[in-house]
Amino acid sequence: MKGLNLVLGAAGLAAFLALGEAVPRLGLVKEAYFPPTSRIARALGDELADNAFWTALGDTLTGWALGLAIAVGTGIVAGVVISVVPHLREATASTIEFLRPIPSVALIPLAVLLYGTGLRSVLLLVVYASFWQVLIQVLYGVQDVDPVAEETARSYGLGPWARVRHVLWPTALPYVMTGVRLAAAVALILAVTAELVIGAPGLGARIAVAQTSQAVPEMYALIVVAGLLGLLINVGARTVERRALAWHQSVRGEVAV
Repeated sequence: MKGLNLVLGAAGLAAFLALGEAVPRLGLVKEAYFPPTSRIARALGDELADNAFWTALGDTLTGWALGLAIAVGTGIVAGVVISVVPHLREATASTIEFLRPIPSVALIPLAVLLYGTGLRSVLLLVVYASFWQVLIQVLYGVQDVDPVAEETARSYGLGPWARVRHVLWPTALPYVMTGVRLAAAVALILAVTAELVIGAPGLGARIAVAQTSQAVPEMYALIVVAGLLGLLINVGARTVERRALAWHQSVRGEVAV
């Protein structure tokens, strides 16, 4: 079954690439706006041979990784503290619901005003967008803790942090990993968006330069790179999630009796 899925996936990709080659050559769209797959592939090869491309890729990955790490760390700590401190969740609920829906791109003017077009502006946007993905999942995970297990831990004299380690964390971990996986994708989107809009160094800025200079094949090649990067990040996040939750029923495929 797995081999069949791989074959079908490869066949679908080949058909998509063939369609991308045929549509502009048949005149269904203008090549100036949508070049054939072969031209995009040549432009991609030229990009891979350019040291500036690898520098831009490194800048994007730096903003993504740093922003994601900060968001995950602060999201987990904030979620646990809000959940275990009495009445703190109720006190912060309205603030969280007010701040969470604010689109990160709406903060671009603030980021530029505070930090210009450097890495710190990218980090501000990435952290803000990714933080909520982690925080909300942690809050849901803690809410799912079995009250009987919690009371049993109390009756055995476990302190607050011992209960967090042995009761709360194992229950919340699947939610945390879901939040990390979502945050990883959101962080990449915001990193490229920030580079594209404010001109911070990275793939987004390189895409913007290609677009303004009418280098259409190069622009599409860079977009393909961004897409492949997102795919690799998603696959990597899922792999980490499966390994971190190897003990969990959802990964082991056990059926609850």
